[in-house]
Amino acid sequence: MRAILCDEFGPIDALRAGEIDAPSVENGQVRLRIRAASANFADTVMIAGTYQEKPALPFVPGLEGAGEILEVGAGVEGLAVGDRVMATLRHGAFAEQAVADAAEVFAIPDGLNFAEAAAVPVAYGTSHVALTRRANLQPGETLLVLGAAGGVGLTAVEIGKALGATVIAAASGADKLALAQSHGADHLIDYTKDDMRAAVRDITGGRGADVIYDPVGGEAFKTALRCIAWEGRLLVIGFASGEVPQAAANYLLVKNASVVGVYWGAYRQHNPALIRDSFATLGGWFADGTLKKPHISHRLPLEKAVEALTLLTTRRSTGKVVLTLDD
Repeated sequence: MRAILCDEFGPIDALRAGEIDAPSVENGQVRLRIRAASANFADTVMIAGTYQEKPALPFVPGLEGAGEILEVGAGVEGLAVGDRVMATLRHGAFAEQAVADAAEVFAIPDGLNFAEAAAVPVAYGTSHVALTRRANLQPGETLLVLGAAGGVGLTAVEIGKALGATVIAAASGADKLALAQSHGADHLIDYTKDDMRAAVRDITGGRGADVIYDPVGGEAFKTALRCIAWEGRLLVIGFASGEVPQAAANYLLVKNASVVGVYWGAYRQHNPALIRDSFATLGGWFADGTLKKPHISHRLPLEKAVEALTLLTTRRSTGKVVLTLDD
């Protein structure tokens, strides 16, 4: 089968397209015909060899995909050959076929095609668990989203609105802010020219943001921390800036504030029931129109995986970048 291969840890442009044997199914697993796979910033970190989990070389990147079930392993219930599903994987989605644990395979929400479904699990799953489980975001609270037009940022805007929050979207440039506004943002901050701290204080009447969603890190984290409300929660989602920031403990003390880590993938091992419940809620929101279809700025063929990942690292994409596979 066709696949994208990482032969050694390093830059993404060292990836190559190749042919490998189709994966075999073990107990509790299913084999998928991948129709679409979504690119994630975490893929680039895994390829570099600096991700929380380090696969054995060579490996096929790709943390999420959508397609049909080709084969069901022993002990699997509730899934059948031919089912249209989306799945999360440790890696392996950038290929014509992939194997996933049955517990991490979910029905595609009504109304979504394969490309749209491939864009759902990581981004929407991360934001839903982050905002409900880790931040306990309440109706009427104020949510500040950094990187609000990116893969996870845009879903945080949508889910924050679904949870009844007032959403402040921070992004670079008018086009990205317009996209965030179209997905529900109430207030917009262009942090390439606006004073984010002053803008948040003005929007909130001096109180600050109750919850801050940060997939960016670096200087944006440091500035955002100065925007936090009394008993606020700053969610550490990732470090798209490339810089892992440090929090000033004295500021947390004064504000009774919390910096909260969100490694969504760990719940797949430690609390899979939480993931299933989260996806059930998200599926209902897609079905009833609470959530729009995922925004996909670029759809590329499998062989252009390097280009897809480069769009993420250079911040030239909005929402999700999806690789599609022909029949």
